[in-house]
Amino acid sequence: MKILITPRSFGKSNPELFEKLERAGLEIIRNTTGAILSEKAISELIAPCEGVIIGVDPLNAAVLSKAPRLRAISKYGVGLDNIDLKICEERGIKVSRTTGANSDAVADYAFGLMLAVARRICLIDRRCRAKDWSKITTIDVFDKTLGIIGLGAIGRRLAKRAKGFSMRILAFDPVWDDDFAIEYGVERADPDRICSEADFISLHCSLTPETRYIINKDRIASMKKNAIVINTARGELIDGFALLEALKTNAIYGAGLDVFDHEPPVNPEWYKLDNLAMGSHCSSSTLGATELMGSMAAENLLRDLDLPL
Repeated sequence: MKILITPRSFGKSNPELFEKLERAGLEIIRNTTGAILSEKAISELIAPCEGVIIGVDPLNAAVLSKAPRLRAISKYGVGLDNIDLKICEERGIKVSRTTGANSDAVADYAFGLMLAVARRICLIDRRCRAKDWSKITTIDVFDKTLGIIGLGAIGRRLAKRAKGFSMRILAFDPVWDDDFAIEYGVERADPDRICSEADFISLHCSLTPETRYIINKDRIASMKKNAIVINTARGELIDGFALLEALKTNAIYGAGLDVFDHEPPVNPEWYKLDNLAMGSHCSSSTLGATELMGSMAAENLLRDLDLPL
């Protein structure tokens, strides 16, 4: 029985995961490109497979049509927007994900981006390496207002970290947990209010038709001049063109982006910005998170293929 494994970090620090899958009788096809697979590349690799451990590579209708034997999809992560769930349901393909495995790692990274952008840490580092010791005046994080769009596992962990900085917290989520909100002093607010009132706006929601471009031109225009936008979720949550223009004209203070609608970004203007901290979709890439995601993804796949754990 053949399976495909696409995430580049799967088994990197715990290679025994490959041995575990092989002991269960699985023949492993690996992504050896060192990059996210294109639709054409994954279509060729997945054709003979009955299972796949997938990262952010495309599993759309076209790809799934090339995999007639596929019975189980194990998401290495939590976002399912790269998978055509309707077709999976129609074909009876089981889909699982590693819920909670990387929540702390992503929350840490999001808060790290907040600090990096507010204090211009990346810019100061570049100047110091050029032996420029001039001072740069930056803005504060402590006692400011944080707006969280998506108060799920990651959003909640970010809220907990923000309380250590005495931040006022506004949050939006369709599913509201009053007990959590009361315990951590989180105030319920819609995206419009968050964008107009918050000093930091951090995105932690799934990508759906309703959330695509939830940060759009109008909401960016409503932001404070010292506002900072953080995105460690999905690039398509933000109108990239509108945000790029706002950063170029200093309409807002800055942004910390670990995700883009096209990775890496093709527009060279992104790379010229001093008020942007960029990430390579790596917010979940810690030893602890990747090991836990790997173990969960492997166990989920074995379970759904009816193989021994």
